Amino acid sequence: MNNALSATTAIHSDGIPTTDGEILTVMDVARFLRVPKSTVYKLARIGELPASKIGKHWRFLRRDIHDWMHSRSQQA
Repeated sequence: MNNALSATTAIHSDGIPTTDGEILTVMDVARFLRVPKSTVYKLARIGELPASKIGKHWRFLRRDIHDWMHSRSQQA
């Protein structure tokens, strides 16, 4: 296996291997943050949550969401 990939591979709580560059959906992010989907949509729309809109669908990088959470916890 590629060493760069293996260094960023983790096991998701449901047992599925994931990587930091994994693309998440609104539902995935809501589950990860334990908030309603409407909160994820709102934060993405106002630019507070790092996201990309592809067509009418929002997509998120797991690494960006993780970094965003860490930066918020350090502000408090």
